[in-house]
Amino acid sequence: MLTTRFVDGAPSWIDVGTPDIEGTASFYGALFGWAFRSAGPDAGGYGFFELAGRIVAGGMPVAPEQGSPAWTVYFQSPDADATTRAARQAGGSVPMPPVDVMEQGRAAVLADHAGASFGIWQPAGRAGVEAAGEAGALCWVELHTPDVARAAAFYRTALGWETSAVRFPGGVYTSLNPAGTGEEAMFGGMVPPADEPAGAEAGRPCWLPYFGVEDTDAVVARAVELGGAVRMPATSLAGVGRLARLEDPYGARFAVLRGDPRQT
Repeated sequence: MLTTRFVDGAPSWIDVGTPDIEGTASFYGALFGWAFRSAGPDAGGYGFFELAGRIVAGGMPVAPEQGSPAWTVYFQSPDADATTRAARQAGGSVPMPPVDVMEQGRAAVLADHAGASFGIWQPAGRAGVEAAGEAGALCWVELHTPDVARAAAFYRTALGWETSAVRFPGGVYTSLNPAGTGEEAMFGGMVPPADEPAGAEAGRPCWLPYFGVEDTDAVVARAVELGGAVRMPATSLAGVGRLARLEDPYGARFAVLRGDPRQT
């Protein structure tokens, strides 16, 4: 499960791009209890979602021509430029080359060989989010990709990840951890694209963030009341917990989870 003891290769930041930052803030505020705070007049509309005064995510307005509404997961890198080069050499692309973010760090947005977008964060003034692995905060990340073995090879080259096979009733799950850290540092997994309702994004390779919740069913019901959609109903998995995949009113996908993915 994720913590704020960030190490290279692990998720350290997350943000959502949306056509309506005020509406998005209202949705997640009602769903998770987040409050939105602007990063200032020079931040281009970027701001922070806070839970009990701690930053759990970022958010920014995105025009339709800039891309579809989506969450982006950022992984820590000691050198954003070197990681970008490694990703390109492994067959990925670079939608946003590395750029300095004030004095906070250096960021880039990359895409893997299958087109799944992800971010890189080289910390300076800001290490990352201030809460993780608890209710209302990022607790797990999952790559939906058509070729798990090829994806594992790509991220091993670009970010140095290690993978392991975790057996559970019904199949095998490919889990992820930073190089040299062992299974105790698992932060996510890789799976084939989910069988979901039809739509423009159905089956598209993507990174899906999971947020911790105390009551999965209640959060799913509340998300629907607030204008969100259910991509996968609340489901219990032995040794994992109870999870659901959702979509906010603007189309950004995310999941919720009650339980520890490492639990056996």
